[in-house]
Amino acid sequence: MNDLSFPVPLWVWAAVSLVIAVMLAVDLIAHRDNHVIGFKEAAVWSGVWIAIGLAFGLVLLVWQGGEVSSTYYAGYLIEKALSIDNVFVFALVFSFFAVPDAYQHKVLFWGVIGALVFRLVFIFVGAELLQLFFWTAYLFGAFLIWTGYKMAVSKDEEVHPDRNVVVRLVRKVVPTDPTFHGGRFFTKINGRRVATLLFVALVAIEATDLIFAVDSVAAILAITTSTFLVWTANAFAVLGLRSLYFCLAGLLRRFAYLHYGLAVLLAFAGVKLILSETPVGKLPIPLTLGVIAATITVSIGWSLIATRDDDGGTTPGTDRADGAEVDRVTGAGSPPSTRSHGTQPRRP
Repeated sequence: MNDLSFPVPLWVWAAVSLVIAVMLAVDLIAHRDNHVIGFKEAAVWSGVWIAIGLAFGLVLLVWQGGEVSSTYYAGYLIEKALSIDNVFVFALVFSFFAVPDAYQHKVLFWGVIGALVFRLVFIFVGAELLQLFFWTAYLFGAFLIWTGYKMAVSKDEEVHPDRNVVVRLVRKVVPTDPTFHGGRFFTKINGRRVATLLFVALVAIEATDLIFAVDSVAAILAITTSTFLVWTANAFAVLGLRSLYFCLAGLLRRFAYLHYGLAVLLAFAGVKLILSETPVGKLPIPLTLGVIAATITVSIGWSLIATRDDDGGTTPGTDRADGAEVDRVTGAGSPPSTRSHGTQPRRP
């Protein structure tokens, strides 16, 4: 598989990792008081994260030239687009477990850290497989095409966080109290340390993101197998997930046709990956950038025009008071519909 190859000194890896750690620390300090994040604050932070992600592409332009920079931007765009689907799942989980607004950022903060770890593992494993065994490109490509097809046709499927294998395993292994105890993940009841409902919600977020990590990493590996580019594009896209959620949570029903666009992107990535191991070879990066940008623009524009009379709905996760017991975490009651708009998250 022919691909970009450029040396990345260890100190560059260390510097980028330090920048990411500093940004996470700043974000944690800025939201240490568990306050409710409004649209204006979320929009400002989203602008900051996007600006940092775009600025890194300029750093690559100066350091390694236009082809490397364009490849990074293509990977960043496709990861940013796919991250919107994560937002839908966040909304589902927060609504299902009735997570109070003030604690949602804390759950997402630790969820993002877990997402970065998962992706780092998948990136190195996936890139190594593609480099060592050319036929894995066909497997990854077929997987992406199948995932895109499932996303396009699974519009009315419901997702039940309480049925997730990881969530069920945690509830069996870890003593759990089905209530919120402020912003704590663990607390003591009668001298016994137990997990709170907030921890169960965090596990649900991490478990579903594990599924997202597989196809999102596979999608960007279709663009490049440079572990440095794949990792940085993933990292800078994922870092803005929290702010993106609070920006879009009240507008989710407006994205009625976005899942078709995401399905096209996944299928395109799959075809691109397969073609890279045929006489056709790698598709040009400008073509890839154009397809990604056009698909995102058309699907979002189509959605907004089709739902222009929609009021946008309400931000999920605000219906219950802090500390109220939620029977659904113990399996009682019936879960709500996944969501009323067209885009459905991948089944956890």
